[in-house]
Amino acid sequence: MRRITLACLASSLSILLSACASTPPAASVSHYDLLIRNGSVYDGSGAPPKQVSVAVNGDRIAALLPVGTKVEATTVIDAEGKVVAPGFINVLSWATESLIADGRGMSDTMQGVTLEIFGEGWSGGPLTEAMKADAIKQQGDFKFPITWTTLGEYLEHLEKSGITPNVASFVGATTVRIHELGEGDVDPTPEQLARMQGLVRNAMREGALGVGASLIYPPAFFAETGELVALAKAAAESGGGYVAHMRSEADQFLPALEETITIARATGQHAEAYHLKAAGARNWPKMAQAVARIDQARSEGLDIAANMYAYTAGATGLTAALPPWVQAGGHDAMIKRLKDPATRQRVIAEIKGPANGWENLRELAGDDAKVMFIGFRSEALKPLTGKTLAEVIAQRGTSPEDTILDLIIEDNSRVDTAYFLMSEENVELGLKQAWTSLGSDAESSAPEGVFLKSSTHPRAYGNVARFLGHYVRDRNLMPLAEGIHRLTGLPAKNWKLKDRGCLGVGCHADIVVFDPQTIADHATFSEPMKYSSGVSDVFVNGVQVLRNGEHTNARPGRVVRGPGWTGQSRSTPAPTSRP
Repeated sequence: MRRITLACLASSLSILLSACASTPPAASVSHYDLLIRNGSVYDGSGAPPKQVSVAVNGDRIAALLPVGTKVEATTVIDAEGKVVAPGFINVLSWATESLIADGRGMSDTMQGVTLEIFGEGWSGGPLTEAMKADAIKQQGDFKFPITWTTLGEYLEHLEKSGITPNVASFVGATTVRIHELGEGDVDPTPEQLARMQGLVRNAMREGALGVGASLIYPPAFFAETGELVALAKAAAESGGGYVAHMRSEADQFLPALEETITIARATGQHAEAYHLKAAGARNWPKMAQAVARIDQARSEGLDIAANMYAYTAGATGLTAALPPWVQAGGHDAMIKRLKDPATRQRVIAEIKGPANGWENLRELAGDDAKVMFIGFRSEALKPLTGKTLAEVIAQRGTSPEDTILDLIIEDNSRVDTAYFLMSEENVELGLKQAWTSLGSDAESSAPEGVFLKSSTHPRAYGNVARFLGHYVRDRNLMPLAEGIHRLTGLPAKNWKLKDRGCLGVGCHADIVVFDPQTIADHATFSEPMKYSSGVSDVFVNGVQVLRNGEHTNARPGRVVRGPGWTGQSRSTPAPTSRP
């Protein structure tokens, strides 16, 4: 910067204003590693595009050059008619295991995602030996050893194994709770809570972005607000934030949002509601109230926002149709209870009636035809993948409640399930808000190999493309510059991701080139494993990972660390060779 400032001071006032307000010429540099020219360049801030060439050396953007600047580059991309933008940030990713299975992260890479953020309640660490054993026992189609213990070690394991996207994570409040309290319906003692806070502080020192909670699911369901405030405050000490799959997205949606606002107020740091939604037709009017409440809190100075996926269906387990008490103590304890005839009858009675103090996603869907199975562990049950609960009930000739319990017991898993819960009008309302960022809430997979053993939600293959294509371009919910900002500069600012989510001199060279007229999602609920189209080229840390729509097999992804990280920045250059 000193060289740039001296150049400006040496000029006349008019030249000073012109030179300092734009990217300085790189007269002293005539050769770059990468040059992307002729595209419309969006810097991620929400500002209109510029007609400049993007020059990259190593893993950083070196210059934004005026059109016609004569320079040479090892790789030249002609982006005429296309958009050049910062790489997209998936703020709610479940690529935690899929990147171990296939480090290319295909379904997201094909959409221009260059950073996956994990930590919705559960995180890669901290783990006890018992937690590791249980996690291995619950593994599905893909089996792998767990050789790490802390969150930092997990993230470094991914990087060392070779991954295409960058990765970051919150420390999971659920993970911390299980570490100290197990999976029962218990409250921490002051000593236990202090140890839980210590685990959060350790994770922050390892680079966590903050604390992530998932309060609808046991055992997190059992956590009181004070416990969450204590964990969030521990993260806030070093600038970390708080995110929550809130305690309710249905009948108690607004009180649950109030709890999130309370935690944001207590910490003074950024807070977000994960995948903001109003679930169940009777709750749809609450979405507008929630938006208004967030706006009010922001006007009061609170740094609170939300993220969403661009679909009207969510996906979780069939166990989301069961009362939390039957799930206390963990999976094995739940299965044992469901096999007990007396307990089974109690569960059936509760899931037949209105949920009291918990949320039954099957009941909120309103129709068993709106409950679709997308993943089984059992080979015997895999043929049911893609069928609705209504179809399986008819096929088996059993009651809805017996069918639900039988499937969970037979598969010995939560049974991955999609629930159609939201209205299209509310999806658009949420996406319109200037404070909403985007998260797929899904893995990043490929329609090949081990991934073919299960189905998925189409958001895994189309969330970003659907947002930019259907909602930004076709529905015209916002200008393209704003849409790109929601995927780049906004989450980077929210989570203090230094030199990410931007396209300017000094920013990391995470870059996507796409056609704004053709970008589109093709995945559907009947055929969810279809790649999106329209993204031609993607770079991660200056290395090309997508060329003309084809993966290069490069894996230059790195761990992106949060504000509390105490380590030293690594100077290892981005790899230039292809594996």
